[in-house]
Amino acid sequence: MAKSPAKVKFDGANEPPKVIVKKVYIEGGGGHHGGAWKVAYADFVTAMMAFFLLMWLLGATTEKQRKALADYFAPTLIELRQNSAGSNGLFGGESIVDRDNYPHKAAQLGTKAMTVPAGARGGDNAGTGTKGSLRSESRLAEEDKGNFAAIKRQLEKRMQSDKRLSGISKQVRFTRTKDGLQIDLVDGPDFSMFELGTTMLVPRASELVGEIGRSIAELDNPVTVRGHTDSIPYGDPKLMNNWMLSTGRAEATRRRLGASGVTEARYERIEGVADRIPLIEDNPADPRNRRVSITLQYRR
Repeated sequence: MAKSPAKVKFDGANEPPKVIVKKVYIEGGGGHHGGAWKVAYADFVTAMMAFFLLMWLLGATTEKQRKALADYFAPTLIELRQNSAGSNGLFGGESIVDRDNYPHKAAQLGTKAMTVPAGARGGDNAGTGTKGSLRSESRLAEEDKGNFAAIKRQLEKRMQSDKRLSGISKQVRFTRTKDGLQIDLVDGPDFSMFELGTTMLVPRASELVGEIGRSIAELDNPVTVRGHTDSIPYGDPKLMNNWMLSTGRAEATRRRLGASGVTEARYERIEGVADRIPLIEDNPADPRNRRVSITLQYRR
């Protein structure tokens, strides 16, 4: 006798049982148990360490040392080659034996692109060594003092030997100032460097200024010229005044120096100060206040 198939009993409808899958998400770094805050804390500690290191450097170094540190982290480039041919290559578009690249022989200077020489000027002979064209400040000052003394002796000798100049030698004053050698050409009661009320040098004064120009023409010291007047006013200050007169006389002196060989590039200042800096302070109208000052300055 055949057996009947087993009956499968389902609860409710004739459907399979439902399977429920529960997914649990675990979020890392949440709350105080995470690790993100550690990164921020590490950055904070690093910044504080850098800050305290900076404070220590400011307190433990001199001004000169701080300037050197600043220049190290911010070098001054005087030549840029970003857009030159081959600039993206190994040597930035240059050869290793380029005269402006790294030194490769004894007579060559350092890299022109990364060093700023003293005076901001380079060249084959630039430098402060025995064969260089530059000197230290003290060495330049000593050389200038010797040149000033030689110029003073030369002019005094020239005025004594020339009859035209010997009569006005007492009108010339040599003064050593903080700026250099000041040569004052001073008027007197019986002598004036310029025609009365004009900017025209009298013949003897013109010859004297020319002699000064020839004496300093071979040097490279900067030159300043300053005109002075007394306090006597003009009738109509709109037409002419002491400011205009002192400035015009300074310019006339500059032209005469230029005609004697003093090049244009050496003039640093041409000015007129009217009666504001009197030589005889207790008598602004004194004729000795009318003068022209030629200053041969120290080289920098």
